[in-house]
Amino acid sequence: MKKTFPLVVILFSFISHFAGAQTVADKDIFPAGTTVLGNIPYANDTLKKHTLDIYMPPVKSLSYPLIVWIHGGAWMLNDKHADMSYMTNTIKAFLNAGYVLASIDYRHSTTAPFPAQIQDCNQAIEYLYQNAAQYNIDESKIALIGFSAGGHLASLIGLSNNNFEKAFYYNGKKPQFKVTVVLDFYGPSDFSTLKGHDGPDLKNPITLLLGGTVAEKPELAKKASPITYIDKKDPPFFIVQGEKDASVNPDQSILLSNRLKNAHVANQLTIVPGAPHFGVMFDADFIKRDLMAFLNKYMK
Repeated sequence: MKKTFPLVVILFSFISHFAGAQTVADKDIFPAGTTVLGNIPYANDTLKKHTLDIYMPPVKSLSYPLIVWIHGGAWMLNDKHADMSYMTNTIKAFLNAGYVLASIDYRHSTTAPFPAQIQDCNQAIEYLYQNAAQYNIDESKIALIGFSAGGHLASLIGLSNNNFEKAFYYNGKKPQFKVTVVLDFYGPSDFSTLKGHDGPDLKNPITLLLGGTVAEKPELAKKASPITYIDKKDPPFFIVQGEKDASVNPDQSILLSNRLKNAHVANQLTIVPGAPHFGVMFDADFIKRDLMAFLNKYMK
């Protein structure tokens, strides 16, 4: 493991930015008939990182359950298109099953330290909740999916959603949305046991995120760790982890699953044999099958 740069996800996505409603041209990622609403501002400002894309499924319905896509990149890289290129079969399954997919951007730690990232994500999801009728979204059915740093944020949002952590909301006001399901792909769950978290390099992603090492910022590290908020009222979790992950040690997902079980929260953990930190191995048919069954159980 490289202590100076854990959690970095190389940008694989080459999707174009869309400037309005149009049919998606890239058939390798999205099913035919998918429509995108691109670069929608969700925070009433002009920041590029305060935008989201909405992918409308080809299946016609008066109301769609929502999946919110939170990208990875060590909280300091990538954008709302990241992680899509190696998850094409799963994305197609979402849209063909009649789910709306919304991919959100958030500020990087290089420009705004934690809790800016979770503030942005909460604000983006609340925008979708408040404007659900405009996009034919069923606001009572909201799933979160995240990868690496995005998995951390998805887990943190899902677990803190039934608490009131004022710092997690940009204006201190708790949002109204409720999380139905969390789909966590190799996200850190406890910064105090995340290997490499206290590397001396100032470019260490955890140091950049927290504004200091875990040893220097123990209370903030605890506040930023998803396991801090686990209780029996939390939503179900589908957790996927690579066996050979050199960036987020597999114990992070195992710990999360065990703590959820102890709290009697439904969850399913899949350790992918031989899998690294990210890539096409996570788009395998057996994972997609189990993920869709889990999702449909709680969302439909």
